[in-house]
Amino acid sequence: MPQPEHRLPPGLLTLADYEQQARDVLPHPVYEYIAGGCGSELSLNANPSAFDAIGLYTRVLQDFSGASTRQTLLGLNLKHPILLAPLAHQKLVHPSGELATAEACEAADTPLVVSTLSSHKMEDIARHNSGDRWFQLYWQRDRGVTLDLVKRAEQSGHRAIVITVDTPVTALRYRAQRAGFSLPAEVSEANLAEYPKLSPRTLKREDSVIFSGFMADAPTWKDIAWLKTQTQLPILLKGITHPGDARLAMESGLDGVIVSNHGGRSLDGIPATVKLLPAVRRAVDKNFPVLLDGGIRRGSDIFKAKALGANAVLVGRSQAYALAVAGALGVAHMLRLLKDELEVTMALAGCPTLADINETCIY
Repeated sequence: MPQPEHRLPPGLLTLADYEQQARDVLPHPVYEYIAGGCGSELSLNANPSAFDAIGLYTRVLQDFSGASTRQTLLGLNLKHPILLAPLAHQKLVHPSGELATAEACEAADTPLVVSTLSSHKMEDIARHNSGDRWFQLYWQRDRGVTLDLVKRAEQSGHRAIVITVDTPVTALRYRAQRAGFSLPAEVSEANLAEYPKLSPRTLKREDSVIFSGFMADAPTWKDIAWLKTQTQLPILLKGITHPGDARLAMESGLDGVIVSNHGGRSLDGIPATVKLLPAVRRAVDKNFPVLLDGGIRRGSDIFKAKALGANAVLVGRSQAYALAVAGALGVAHMLRLLKDELEVTMALAGCPTLADINETCIY
């Protein structure tokens, strides 16, 4: 297990450098669990390669006297359009886990989306971050537990609820299985520790474990509508890939969607999220928030996502790599690299503000 760092190791110039060094410091099964996708990893590999295939135009002689990466989103005044995606079990890669990530986000003025499956309780994470935090909700089999998690998020100062809706069944993650990964006993799901564990459903021999078991507990649009009546916090759905679902979310009175294929860890074969983004953007009103998750490796990727209709982006795996390599300092530095790369891209593309980034910037 890597130890906390008080200074950055040499050679960290890009997010790819963090991944390479994380491969060297993490136990092999842990690295494979984080880096891997599901199935044949078609979606995993598609996410970054789709960004690479998008070209950009330069525009010259623009006035940058009022240049800025600031914007508003769901009432938040963001200094840049980057959030840290919900990432479970962060003590796998660093002794302080989410507490270090929370400190980094506050230092970097970056909203943090806290996972239901975090290694520390959401209340403890809140004590290490007085900035903007959202809470990611995995729907629980006991509706009372689901509601209690939301109420705890409210009470601990989270500003929105992000419901992950694309993994009612855990996909087959062969890479992690081949590496022999299993969750260590010292890494637990702290937010769920106080709730009683329910016994597995009793199934008949002819019943499908998937259909009669897991899917029997999966939420539906009716459940989402119920939860909306229980909280005043904005609700976003994470894991939207189809324009029809985005439209339903908007018509249901929800507050935004996150286009995501779960980092290639849900249904293998889902196209890259940046390819899905334009159709989702067209399916909803222009002021309805659409965020993108998946494949962000450079500041220019953020620019491309903005050009194709994303209000903001979420960064997932790279926070784990940065945390593993250099703790809170590494996560803050990783975010700084992305922001600097975004600003360089904006300067060379002739876009002084985020509002100037649109489809005309794409080749």
